[in-house]
Amino acid sequence: MSSASSASSASSGSSRSSGSSRIAVAGASGLIGGALVRSLTADGHTVVRLVRAEPRAADEVRWDPERGTVDATGLAGCDAVVNLAGAGVGDRRWTPAYKERIRAGRVRGTAALAEALAGLAPDVRPGVFVNGSAIGYYGETGERTVDESAPAGSGFLPELCVEWEAAAAPAREAGVRTAFARTGLVVAREGGAWARLFPLFRAGLGGRLGDGRQYWSFVALHDEVAALRHLLDTDGLSGPFNLTAPHPVTNREITGAMARVLHRPAVFAVPAPVVRTVLGEMAGDVLGSARVLPARLLESGFRFAFPEIDGAIRAAL
Repeated sequence: MSSASSASSASSGSSRSSGSSRIAVAGASGLIGGALVRSLTADGHTVVRLVRAEPRAADEVRWDPERGTVDATGLAGCDAVVNLAGAGVGDRRWTPAYKERIRAGRVRGTAALAEALAGLAPDVRPGVFVNGSAIGYYGETGERTVDESAPAGSGFLPELCVEWEAAAAPAREAGVRTAFARTGLVVAREGGAWARLFPLFRAGLGGRLGDGRQYWSFVALHDEVAALRHLLDTDGLSGPFNLTAPHPVTNREITGAMARVLHRPAVFAVPAPVVRTVLGEMAGDVLGSARVLPARLLESGFRFAFPEIDGAIRAAL
């Protein structure tokens, strides 16, 4: 496919053409999906939204990720499909029921899309499938840096990510170029972890979590969208790509950056036992360390607009 991306052309070294594409997006109402849709439509591309309710417009396609169903006819003739759907990992405590909801939406939804793509005739089959994933794939890494060559970790999130990516196999086996966007912590006001951090720091109530030595691999929302478009636009890119800034920092360093940018004190540290009491099993993701590098993304020619944490925070504001 081709595009003229105002978001990604400034951040990557790959060439772009001015043609318009038809792109199906699952998860278009989410933080990342919504930003991607705005970027694509601003550049003149046609976006087909996958929706769970009865479609009300010609640019909507019915699907149910938990049940693993999708109207495949709505994908016919699209140039690419992007799947960013899934219940928020950090939205609530990880009860057994919510963990199953997280898994079902991602694994069954990805499988449904992959099987739908594989079942389409070659002349109408989308040529690109960009599927969401997460740096949770690597689990706890401590101070050790990891890139896409590292094996999966252990625990709920790594096991989920392995299943999630494996579910795309039918599309890949049918010849669809398939890339996995292993996304880090997105720096944005509108959602994700930072949507909760900004009000606290603005009120002067921010501080490190636990001992603050755990690495948080972040990415500015602008760079996240630009990287997704880079994966869509650049021929030959397949397999996993870490969508994280090239300079991961510790929670303590993030606390200092938030205080600097917002001009607020950051003295209210939250002890690790309190985090575990409040968040339960999910506390392992907050207190755990993931020092992840975007090796393959950089090798492919992508350039980050906001590689440092201070710039990413300012961009979010």
